[in-house]
Parts: sequence; structure tokens; C-alpha cells
Amino acid sequence: MSVFYESYGKSKGYETPDLSPKHIAKFDQEIWHPSNVQPTMACLEIGCGTGHFLSYLHHKGVQNLKAIDLDPTLAEIIPAQVQQYFEAADVFEFLTTTSADKNYDRIFMFDVFEHFSALDGRELLVKLKSILADDGEIVLKMPNASSPWGLQFQYGDVTHLTGYTPDSIRQMADSVDMVCSQCHPHTLGNRQLQFRDRLVQKFLNKMIATPPDIWEGNFYAILRN
Repeated sequence: MSVFYESYGKSKGYETPDLSPKHIAKFDQEIWHPSNVQPTMACLEIGCGTGHFLSYLHHKGVQNLKAIDLDPTLAEIIPAQVQQYFEAADVFEFLTTTSADKNYDRIFMFDVFEHFSALDGRELLVKLKSILADDGEIVLKMPNASSPWGLQFQYGDVTHLTGYTPDSIRQMADSVDMVCSQCHPHTLGNRQLQFRDRLVQKFLNKMIATPPDIWEGNFYAILRN
């Protein structure tokens, strides 16, 4: 698998992101409000990529920030104002050197959890739980294996190892004595397209016997102690 990560940045076409008002509004709607993030919280992002969400947290006034990613070349791509919060590190190695004092109020993993096998993912959650505040949350985003439109996201990357549905991520949470308090969709497209999607979803819900809980190709899951 490591051979694919050697060219991962090239395949993804990394560029320094621009945090636009549209992006801010979307992060507000899908992450900040559902997880009740506060500027005073300690936040960790695992697999931060080009630092788009990291820039958002900084914009929202969060000062206790930490972000890690496996690719050291990202240090030159992440926006300058948040480069100080970035560390190139393997997540398991990072966690072995992190004090288990329940430091973090929110831990974010977007398009990351599916890169681990189910057993490694469980081990990761166990270790993350040890550095999570008692009332902390782990916020995940991943392809939706229960949606026919999730297949392009799950199988569009050869480094993806495990597919998840809202049901299976609840099962994973149960296995580490956590609660999946919420699953909600990650929407794509403009408002007009999203409106059309909702119409199609309502039609399909009436036409088939076993519709998925979430039709969108990606979804969020919020895990709590």
C-alpha cells in the first residue's frame, strides 16, 4: 500500500486552498453547528491534507489547534497562517508521544477513516479515545457505502480499505464503548442541484423497499464517549 502513498500528492493535485465565504458557510452548516464546536476548544485534525479545514478553524477563532498528516510535502502547501499548527506524522506514532491527559475536545478526521482496515480503525479509535475529553467528540467524514453514489468515492482511491455505512459506523462506535450520536449527509453541488437531489430521494424512498438512511455519497458521523 505504501507504493500508492508515494505518489498520493501527485494523484490528488495538491494546491493551497482558498477559504471563501461559501466554504465557511458549508463548514458552519455541516461541522461547526452539528458538533457544537467552540473557539475555546482544543481541536486536533488527523489527515489535514492541504489545511482547508484547519484554516477554517483558525478563521473561527480556535487557537488551541493541532493538525497532522502523513505527507511532509504538505508543509509547503498549507496556508501560511496555519503552518505553525501542522506536523508531518504517522497517526499511530503521533499518538505514542501524545500525553493521555484527555487534551482534545474535538478530533476531526475527514476522508481518513476509510484508509484503515476495520481492525486498525478500531485500534485508532481506542487510542483517540484516550486523549479525548470526557465530553469530547470525534467527527468523521467518509464515503457512504449504503448509497449507490458512494461507490465512486469509495473506489475512486485505491488506498481505501474499508467501506462504512451509518449502521456499520455505529457498530464500530459500540465496539470501543462510544456512541454514534449523529449521522448526516455531506452535500455537494449548488442549492438548485441539492433541491433536485432531495426530490429524487423522496421519489426513490417511495419506489423501493430498502432505501438507505442517507442517499448522499459521503456522510458525517459524530462519536461521543
